[in-house]
Amino acid sequence: MIIPADFGDPELAAFVAAHHADMAPTAPPESQHALGLEDLRAPHVRLWTLREGGALLGTVALAGLAPGHEELKSLRSAPAARGRGIGRRLVAFAVDDARSRGVRRISLETGSQEFFAPSRALYRSLGFAECPPFGDYAEDPNSTFFTLAL
Repeated sequence: MIIPADFGDPELAAFVAAHHADMAPTAPPESQHALGLEDLRAPHVRLWTLREGGALLGTVALAGLAPGHEELKSLRSAPAARGRGIGRRLVAFAVDDARSRGVRRISLETGSQEFFAPSRALYRSLGFAECPPFGDYAEDPNSTFFTLAL
């Protein structure tokens, strides 16, 4: 079940911390753009969790960039649940949510390293296309940018 995040849940805090720890060795800090737990609480951010049998298996967020344009953030599947379609379900949920609110474009940044190859393949399979940097991002050899028109 995909539900809005409960920021009082210590399991969510640990999940977000593990997300940052997974990415730490992939690029220098200035090239890491994952939101911390406090940033995910911002009013322009919507964070959801996916749970099965009570276990937290994934997160996804949308952050407002400009009217009609949002950024996909914090997509993560629990390591033990990878390969089960968790990421695909979460992205589809976020896209449906954005469409229902009249959002016209979703963009995202992900790493260019091999660690992120499954993520890039997922985004391409869901219709996202590579694009130039958007919002406050700049060209960075450690980043790949995608966008999807809704």
